Parts: sequence; C-alpha cells; structure tokens
Amino acid sequence: MGVGLKFAVISLFPRNKDSIIDKFHKIYYDYSSIGGTWNNTFFLGVATQKCPLDLFIYQEIIYEVRPDIIIEAGTAYGGGALYLASICDLINKGRVITIDIKNNHHELLHKRISYLIGSSTSKQIVDQITKLTKNKEKILVILDSNHSKQHVLQELMIYSKLVTKGSYIIVEDSNVNGHPVNPDHGPGPMEAIEDFMNNNKHFIIDKTREKFLLTFNPNGYLKKVV
Repeated sequence: MGVGLKFAVISLFPRNKDSIIDKFHKIYYDYSSIGGTWNNTFFLGVATQKCPLDLFIYQEIIYEVRPDIIIEAGTAYGGGALYLASICDLINKGRVITIDIKNNHHELLHKRISYLIGSSTSKQIVDQITKLTKNKEKILVILDSNHSKQHVLQELMIYSKLVTKGSYIIVEDSNVNGHPVNPDHGPGPMEAIEDFMNNNKHFIIDKTREKFLLTFNPNGYLKKVV
C-alpha cells in the first residue's frame, strides 16, 4: 500500500467509522442464524450467547469494582454465570446470583453460583434477592432476560436500587430493534434505557466501556455515580 493510500484510508475512517462498525455488527450478529458467532460461543464448554468483546469489559469491571455480589437476570444455559464466577475465582472475591424462569443449566455447579428459578421481576424473586444482598458493600447487576421494553424498564427500576455507588447495572442486547440489528424486534432494552435515564439522576451512561467499538450493549453500561 502506498503512503498516499494509507493516509487516504486513515482520513476517511473517522467519517465512516460508525457505518463500518454497524455493518460488521450486523454480519457478526446475523451469522448466528446459520450456526456461527455469538450463538455458537462457549466458555469452558458451556454456551454463553455473549459477545466476547463485552465479556472482556465485564472482567475489567469486576476487577475494578470487586463486587461482593453479581446479580445476573437471565441464566439461559449458564455460560455467562460460569464466566462471571470464574473471574471472581481469579480475584478471590464475589459470588453470582443468577435468575431464570427455566432451569436450562442442567445443574451446572460452581461454589460461587446460586440459582434462582422465577421471573426477575416477581415479588418472590425480588424478596429473595433483597435478603441475599443485605449488608453487601458492592453489588453489580447484569440484565439479560426478557428483552421487551416494559420488562427491562421494570428490572431497571427494581435492581438499580440495589446497585452500589461506583458499580454498574449492565443492560444487555440494547443492540436490537435496529440499534443496529434485529429491526423488527419492537421496543426493547435501548428504549427502556432511554426512559430510565430520562427519569434517573443516579446513573450515567459510561461510553468508555464501549472502547472495543463492537458491543451488544450500546448505551447499556450504566454506572451509579450518586
């Protein structure tokens, strides 16, 4: 590549950056329909259904915040919970409470993981979570259950109260409904985030957590600052 062409590419990239990222994001996401990428991603042999770039950000947050409890709404097959617990192992701190309406994890056992079966917004589950997190100094929350706007907004209203200052509530899959993937999804996590942030002064959207450019959680890293 000639010097002139190199400079042309560099100068054009900032103007086209978002378009390039969106196109790659759509390819990466849609390829799963034929068995590839995120829908075929495993951690220690267990399906995670996550973007590895987001998982790398999670370990950075866990290392920095050093939470006593990580609440995960949406267990699925358990790979996400196993990943979080494994990072807790590495820093020798924290445990994971993971919630799902179904038991799809086939009793995946780990000393740092507790499983709750039920809706993340039900009184029964919320009461259990409240008891399990009582007097804990640092709490991190990850929302990955029902991705409808109303459900995510309800989760945000409930679990934002448990998040401790300096920690995060992470809203996953805010990329759906055309942000930029799955345009036919309907109002979902992104729209819930917008409503929540319009009425909440305790959190900021931490864009520094999107430094790897491709994230399944755009605007979804909410840091509690007050």
